Amino acid sequence: MATEALEIPPGNEMFEGYRAAFERYGFSPAVKSKGFLFISGQVGARPDGSAPESVAEQTELSLMRIEELLRIAGLGLQDLVDVTSYHVDIETTLPEFIEAKHKFIKSPFPAWSIIGISGLSRPELKIEIRAVAALRD
Repeated sequence: MATEALEIPPGNEMFEGYRAAFERYGFSPAVKSKGFLFISGQVGARPDGSAPESVAEQTELSLMRIEELLRIAGLGLQDLVDVTSYHVDIETTLPEFIEAKHKFIKSPFPAWSIIGISGLSRPELKIEIRAVAALRD
């Protein structure tokens, strides 16, 4: 399989406001390659670009964005095989993150790395999640 960027349909509520950012910063929200879907880091921002203060809500929005990319690719959260989450102020934010994560991610769980960082692209953002899913045959 050749490498191909995942095409987000025009008018997609979750991503329409981000199309310009993909071009400006030169990245794809997800790429299919060699049997996998590689999902770029998804932040906890609403479709209008605003970010809630709650870590739980940011986590849910990040996972909803991942879930939407998976849906577009014909996949679901159960197809995730490797996930990395980045956390500003990890000691404070981790409990809320874990609680919100459990609403979306069910057993069997993907491999998951949780990394504390000093900051993200905007100061109000506290969570970013990138993921890899196995494509179905």
